[in-house]
Amino acid sequence: MESRKFEAAEKKRSGRYNCAQAITCTYCDMAGVDENTALNIGNAFAAGMGNMEGTCGALVGAGIILGLIKKDRAASAREMRQIMTKFQQRNGATQCKLLKGIDSGKVLRECPDCVADAAEFLEEAL
Repeated sequence: MESRKFEAAEKKRSGRYNCAQAITCTYCDMAGVDENTALNIGNAFAAGMGNMEGTCGALVGAGIILGLIKKDRAASAREMRQIMTKFQQRNGATQCKLLKGIDSGKVLRECPDCVADAAEFLEEAL
């Protein structure tokens, strides 16, 4: 499969997609859902699940797509753990608030780059 990580990052950069939607819409065809459904699935996962306190939306989007494609609870959970671990190792956090440097003032990773990373690790899992 040719990588779609740059396509996903561009969706985020466009301002028309939140981080989760950038992932769900980029891979919706592989998951068997139309883009409008993928867009709606990701609605509530902007800004770290709506408040920057939660998990990065790009990771949430990757988990959604992973589950839709794998259709196996144990396999999806195992692969998601690997995605989370790789993301943590590369970026130093998985929580939106920490990635954006809300308390520290130090941005660890910009949103389009988080989306590209989550896409890369999702593709490895698929």
